[in-house]
Amino acid sequence: MSVPRARLLELMKAQCQVFATVYNPDGLRLGHKVLRQRLRGPALASYYPRRLVTVQQINKAFGPNIETWDEDEQERLEHIEEYADTAYGFEIGSSLDFR
Repeated sequence: MSVPRARLLELMKAQCQVFATVYNPDGLRLGHKVLRQRLRGPALASYYPRRLVTVQQINKAFGPNIETWDEDEQERLEHIEEYADTAYGFEIGSSLDFR
């Protein structure tokens, strides 16, 4: 003796309410299994040591009272200066001169 599909769907709906699962009568792949899993970010972040203090944090904390040297910032400024000197990326006199 077979049970009508509507009765089985009612049973499935009640079962999902009792066990706090997602009611999915069509069997679609909705991704709830993945969304229930723990996040991987904190576990991956724990592999790497925490940054102690950066030059920007020291400058922000002490201001003009202490003289510091930020190598990354100096390199960035030099790169910008070189870029501006070469007519926005192209050397003057090159075949791509747009003047």
